[in-house]
Amino acid sequence: MKRELLRKLPRVDSLLKHKELEEYGKNIDYYTFSDSIKKGITFFREEILNDNISSFEEKDVIEKIKSIIKKEACYSLRKVINGTGTIIHTNLGRGIFSKETGKHLFDIVTSYCNLEYDIENGKRGSRISHLEKLICKITGAEGALAVNNNAAAVVLCLNEFAEGKEVIVSRGELVEIGGSFRIPEIMKFAGVFLKETGTTNKTYIEDYEKAVNENTAVLMKVHTSNYKINGFTHEPKRDEIKKLAKEKNLISIEDLGSGVLVDFSKYGIKKETTVQEVIKSGIDIVTFSGDKLLGSCQAGIIAGRKDLIERLKKNQYLRTVRIDKMGAAVLEHTLRMYLDEREAVKNIPVLKYITEDTSLVKRRAEKLSTLLNKKNIHNKVIETEANVGGGALPEEKLNSFGVEFLIDIPAYEIENKLRKADTAIIGRIEKNKFILDMKAIEEEEIEFTAHTISSVLGE
Repeated sequence: MKRELLRKLPRVDSLLKHKELEEYGKNIDYYTFSDSIKKGITFFREEILNDNISSFEEKDVIEKIKSIIKKEACYSLRKVINGTGTIIHTNLGRGIFSKETGKHLFDIVTSYCNLEYDIENGKRGSRISHLEKLICKITGAEGALAVNNNAAAVVLCLNEFAEGKEVIVSRGELVEIGGSFRIPEIMKFAGVFLKETGTTNKTYIEDYEKAVNENTAVLMKVHTSNYKINGFTHEPKRDEIKKLAKEKNLISIEDLGSGVLVDFSKYGIKKETTVQEVIKSGIDIVTFSGDKLLGSCQAGIIAGRKDLIERLKKNQYLRTVRIDKMGAAVLEHTLRMYLDEREAVKNIPVLKYITEDTSLVKRRAEKLSTLLNKKNIHNKVIETEANVGGGALPEEKLNSFGVEFLIDIPAYEIENKLRKADTAIIGRIEKNKFILDMKAIEEEEIEFTAHTISSVLGE
């Protein structure tokens, strides 16, 4: 029986010329096409040998090969619909850019650009120059530069200002960020020695003062952006740290993490310390991320005293972590919006989602719900809670609306089917119900989302 089935398997050369597969072959390279055919035949051969197939037709092999080609032709990194209710979703690429930023990036990457060319003077320029004045104008800093992420910004600063020396940090600020990267390990990599002071919940300026010795170089403050310690707590004020650093001839650094440039309290959201406030406090150097609450690309931004920034520009480690042309283009375009806060809040998706009126989210939910009901995908609009994500504003919940599915399919199966659609739709399961939260789903994505859901879950 097995021998007969194996003989029945079509040959690779005949399938390469098969009319039904011919169109598929036109859309991919020859290697992927032929390899997919071989994989299809191999699949059936193994199923026959393992007694999992007792009969098959050539059309079954053809369909299997089609599914393999479809999978092989897909890019590994591709678009998804974010119905999780998490705005800065680390697993889904964090925040998104505005369409205008995308158009600007397209112009830069599809042509040559003046990344390191001074057009005005006709000589070699610096990639840092495209961003420094802009960052300084927005934050009030004397100098600034950008690298490829905030961890790199911290390492660069510590390496330049404290290599071989001690850096004092409160025990309550020895954070771990995503991917198990920990402040103590980052400091070790930078070539500095960690000197802990205070306790987990209470640290005073006197603790910093007692920890200072002849080998101390930096007083460091780390923002606990992905968790909060509540109850009996205390931390020294920035002006106290700045004053002590000045008295002891030390450098003060604050890793602000998410990098807020807007006072969210004006929009009914819990206030977070802004970069501008840190600079104004007199802290020598502040570092923060570009792809969290700032709403731009992955980047680490360093701002502060001009003389210290100039030192960082000469550090040899800078070349290994410098920002590339795509990052510089996206960051510049995003930062320009901050010159007018109203424009930033309106056009930077992360800020728009955080501050938008809930009625707009409800309207999007109702639109998707109506479209799905018309396609017999029964559902209802429900109130939900969204969150900022990305280790930012961990306690802040945002009122939102979502679509709860009421079809006779288990929630985990709905989740699995939509996740494996040609364009993955990622939602969440609550109380055995599948929900698409509309907080981070754009108006222009709704019809496409409804069509995809219908094609995957429809009868």
